[in-house]
Amino acid sequence: MTHFITTHKNNIRGLLAGLLSATFWLAVWQFISMIVAQELLVPAPLVVLKALTRLAGTAEFWQSAGLSLIRIVSGFIGGIIFGSISAVLTTRFRLADMLISPMLRIIRATPVASFIILALVWIKTGRLPAFISFLMVVPVVWSNVEKGIRQTDIKLLEMAKVFRLGRLKTLVSIRIPSVMPYFMAACTTGMGLAWKSGIAAEVISRPDLSIGKQLQNAKIYLETPEVFALTITVVLLSIMLEKILIVTASRFGRRFNAGNGDK
Repeated sequence: MTHFITTHKNNIRGLLAGLLSATFWLAVWQFISMIVAQELLVPAPLVVLKALTRLAGTAEFWQSAGLSLIRIVSGFIGGIIFGSISAVLTTRFRLADMLISPMLRIIRATPVASFIILALVWIKTGRLPAFISFLMVVPVVWSNVEKGIRQTDIKLLEMAKVFRLGRLKTLVSIRIPSVMPYFMAACTTGMGLAWKSGIAAEVISRPDLSIGKQLQNAKIYLETPEVFALTITVVLLSIMLEKILIVTASRFGRRFNAGNGDK
């Protein structure tokens, strides 16, 4: 009961802190808008809210948001899978490390705009955002998971050999729990990168029914409130997915630990 009350109080405090922070920055935004006094440069929060409401009342907005979501999430999931496999290979096989690691380091260091422009030559515009999201996520997942694998406690692995736990039990009981914090950090960071790079790819490639294309159109026609409204949409979708990811991982972690405890 005490734990429930403490958690409830912490949740209320967190909510109040979030509301206070949001109110402060909205006030700053309103103040800047009043000083500039030009809607074309800095529209007021209420004007942006009206633009967002107007966009939300159209089918094209929801279709664009849904398809952008599918493109970027598919690239994100592909990046997680490929990055994790690459980490396992580079930590286990020297040849794989020699071949894969330099390429992933180059990808991580190259500006996303360069990849978008190059990929436009080879890939259809509808598939480009997913590919760019995939490309940005892979190095992040690879480096974090590889670090987690290398940081696994040697003494625990030796103990597993002494007690003859076997590869499967060692994997489930020692290796996965050791890597999981690094993996989750990679997923959280990768989600933000996937959204930024994916939307940037949509802005440049302009696929049909995409938030990126709507952003570019709003910019061309000098519809600054729509630009702000669409940017807010991107941020909200990113935060929503990040929260879903954290909650899912937390529940999976509790079940996973409970399952290991039962064993």
